[in-house]
Amino acid sequence: MKKITLIVGIAMVSLATFAQTWSLDKSHAKLGFTITHLMISDVEGSFKTFDVTLTAGKEDFSDAVINLTADINSVNTDNEKRDSHLKSPDFFDATKFPTLTFKGKSLTQVSGKNYKLTGDLTMHGVTKTVTFDVIYNGTITHPMNKKLVAGFKVSGTFKRSDFGIGTTFPTSVLSDEVSLIANVEFIKQ
Repeated sequence: MKKITLIVGIAMVSLATFAQTWSLDKSHAKLGFTITHLMISDVEGSFKTFDVTLTAGKEDFSDAVINLTADINSVNTDNEKRDSHLKSPDFFDATKFPTLTFKGKSLTQVSGKNYKLTGDLTMHGVTKTVTFDVIYNGTITHPMNKKLVAGFKVSGTFKRSDFGIGTTFPTSVLSDEVSLIANVEFIKQ
């Protein structure tokens, strides 16, 4: 039994040794969303304060562990009145639920640069498993700082009703589907 425990322990340490940590390059990252207003026009917004950690051992990132946190109070739609309303109990209720999180469960290569990212999205006190499309734009050595940099585009939709957000607003006023778009660069540590 001790032999098996020792072998498992060595295997876990070996795997952890090969995993690399990548940090978000915040100056080259955006976490945005779009919702349809009155079923005729899209309103865009973003979270100005967010962070993502990525750990991966494989060059193709297929074993990546991805975790995101965003500050709800940093929501920005370029309209102060709307931003204040989004932070209110009518929508995000930022006082009670100040953070949005995503904890990745898997990043699966579909074909070429196309991946599916599945994980638990938590907003407004509700956690749901969601899947997003990911395009891996590649990895290069940054010409200025000589560090390895990887770029990704993440997109997909979720339903605001699944998270209890804006439940008093019918879909004729605000679409139930919210589109998420994130463009991120990571720097290998």
